[in-house]
Amino acid sequence: MPLTNAGRDYLAQAAINDSPTFFDNANARIAVGDSNAAFAVGQIDLQAVANKIRKGMEASYPQRAANVLTFRSVYADSEANFVWNEWGVFNDAAAGVMLNRKVENLGTKTSAAVWQLTVTLTVTIGS
Repeated sequence: MPLTNAGRDYLAQAAINDSPTFFDNANARIAVGDSNAAFAVGQIDLQAVANKIRKGMEASYPQRAANVLTFRSVYADSEANFVWNEWGVFNDAAAGVMLNRKVENLGTKTSAAVWQLTVTLTVTIGS
């Protein structure tokens, strides 16, 4: 999955320790929204207008194993009750960097359920 331009720039910033806000347990968020607008590298937020929410990490997330990053959030029965058409990984509760965005229909969450979303990102080289 491609990075956003902001995600690319963040990695360059972090490489030289230029005061990045880390994607750690205190800052990382997985956001979900109801927009099915196509992905574009210049996007800086989910494309949903109203139906979107960012959730913090479960305890012990994110995790790293070699070049694989795993993020995990839980959405309570009262949260994110709409169709999940997009998701992204952020390093802030309201602003910050959107590392990536994926457009895919994950279903419609209702108040009858608690959903957990796990995102696995593999950092690779080459094309």
